[in-house]
Amino acid sequence: MPILALMTPPPGTGGQMSILLLQVAGFGAVFYFLFIRPQNQARKKHQELLAALKQGDEITTSGGIIGKVKSMKEDRITIESGSASLVVERSRIVRVGDQTAPGQPN
Repeated sequence: MPILALMTPPPGTGGQMSILLLQVAGFGAVFYFLFIRPQNQARKKHQELLAALKQGDEITTSGGIIGKVKSMKEDRITIESGSASLVVERSRIVRVGDQTAPGQPN
């Protein structure tokens, strides 16, 4: 019995625990609305931008290469830039025409 008596919290500390839980929940909410939610929205807009990609569109890659879409496969896009043909990953496209992916400089 003495061991169990030592492990129980003293009376009147229940209010402190609820305040701690509210603070943790508050930090979680702030973290969600400042970091997680905006990142998910930007990812969704980028996916919509890439889904609307079609042959003949002028694109800019994250490496700064500008070209026109020649052909498309699942995750690879063949573009024509100057007199060269290049194959780039679809996810590396940051601008289609005048629409820029979120989080990218204009």
